[in-house]
Amino acid sequence: MSNHFTGLSLGPPLGDQRLDLCDLYAFTAPGDPSRTVLILNANPNADALHPDAVYRLNIDNDGDLLTDVAFSWVFGPPAADGSQTYSVYTATGAESRSPEAVGTKIVSDAAVSFGPRANVVTFGEYQVAAGSRSDAFFFDFDGIKNLFDTSGKRNFTAPHLGGKSPWTGVDSNTTANVFSMAIELPTAELAPQSELRIWGRCSVLRDGELVHADRAGHPSISSFFNTDDTKEEYNASEPANDRARWTDQFVHLLGHTGGYSREEAIAALDEHGILPDVLHFDPSRPAVYPNGRTFTEDVIDIRVAFLTKNEAPPTGLSPHTDTLDHFPYLGDPHPAAAS
Repeated sequence: MSNHFTGLSLGPPLGDQRLDLCDLYAFTAPGDPSRTVLILNANPNADALHPDAVYRLNIDNDGDLLTDVAFSWVFGPPAADGSQTYSVYTATGAESRSPEAVGTKIVSDAAVSFGPRANVVTFGEYQVAAGSRSDAFFFDFDGIKNLFDTSGKRNFTAPHLGGKSPWTGVDSNTTANVFSMAIELPTAELAPQSELRIWGRCSVLRDGELVHADRAGHPSISSFFNTDDTKEEYNASEPANDRARWTDQFVHLLGHTGGYSREEAIAALDEHGILPDVLHFDPSRPAVYPNGRTFTEDVIDIRVAFLTKNEAPPTGLSPHTDTLDHFPYLGDPHPAAAS
């Protein structure tokens, strides 16, 4: 849940866990370099998703930060027994920029998997799944609270550096589940002109129109760089406007967390490709963050080092070992009693 705490007072967007985008992954399918895997996780409770929301994967394949390919998940109302169905649409070109779930329906009323086995749907050369899975994100939450001042419930800033290591060595996510939406498809269908730019979006119907509730690109950006004053605007904004709107705020924060000068901060943001806040993925190169993202990178370690100009020590945690080498790649969910 590297994209967690993106709502007000370190809560979920619009106060609803179902609208909380948690992680975004992009990598080449193991054993088949011609295929790409995209995974968007939401809802740290790993239960039913919002029936009035659209969960979207946006892909820009030509560098203009406008969506060229979109995959949209929509969910039916949960039944009395807790079951739920979902459909998936794919759209390209101008149609893909609509906030609605439009385009070709590639999954129709499939069963969401809440049990131990994933329900994998095949449509041509696509594989699709949606449901509860084991969360692959690993982090030391108590260590984060030791390192950063969260007393104002606004964001994770003002690091406490120079004393003993803040890290406890305990992974807070060893039994965590998440709701995962995964798709695997031929990379050629994404038509990358070298590098893909990918971001997740969650929009919910309010007063007859879709409102952007959350977005996900780079791991651990909004929770560190935004305060309650800016979170809702940031969640609703578009990557194409990121550099103009958010550069000054990000530079200001880096001055506090790492003592960056303005010039140093802008150079660091550019070097790491933080703005615009989209996940970059060149499928011709190995998928290792920041080129895509797999389950093994310690993204909290990477982000904290960036924020503190390498002053914070490494977390020392290891990746989870229950991930799979086949679709949908995230491990089977932990029993509810253990979560």
